[in-house]
Amino acid sequence: MSETITKPVIVKELLESLQAKVEEERQVIVHCCFPASPFFGNLIRIWNSTYLIDNQSEHQSKLIHAENITIYPNWTPVPFMKDFWFTLVFQGLPKDCTSFDLKEVIPEEGGFFVESIKRNSSDIYRVKISESY
Repeated sequence: MSETITKPVIVKELLESLQAKVEEERQVIVHCCFPASPFFGNLIRIWNSTYLIDNQSEHQSKLIHAENITIYPNWTPVPFMKDFWFTLVFQGLPKDCTSFDLKEVIPEEGGFFVESIKRNSSDIYRVKISESY
């Protein structure tokens, strides 16, 4: 004997409140390619001080999570002559953001930097990493 469960009615105000929370919690995913290198023994890492910087407002979205790359001070070995892919997850960007920079703000030379990434509706990106000097 199965029991019929009726769908609950959720008041409009609560639904609107929840939608606002979803918008606050949205995230930006950036799949990064560190291009193949002809040198043995390359190491990379990402610092927690890596941001997505809105080109229109200077808003900075903080790094939330890194996958397949270590966080400073640890290092990740890069395979010889193979592109190395890793994924970064950031806090959401402002709704009106149309382009942004990926910038690793660090107290030494060689931080990752990708300039003027065009915003898309999915907030999922694939970029090639270069170093800033």
